[in-house]
Amino acid sequence: MTKNTLKDSLKKLKDIVDWFDKQDEVDVEIGLEKVKEGVVFIKESRKQLKELENEFEKIKFDIGGESDDE
Repeated sequence: MTKNTLKDSLKKLKDIVDWFDKQDEVDVEIGLEKVKEGVVFIKESRKQLKELENEFEKIKFDIGGESDDE
């Protein structure tokens, strides 16, 4: 699977939720596959969010470090 952007992963998760919402009766096998697919996107999203958080922390540190030198 190619790496999705955070926006793509969240859109795909929304699509999965929408699919479940539209079902009158959920086929267990298909539902299970959708859940498994969702887990992949959740894990990917968490990783991407952590990477973004680390970038923001680095920027925050850099800004703080520059203001201390001035």
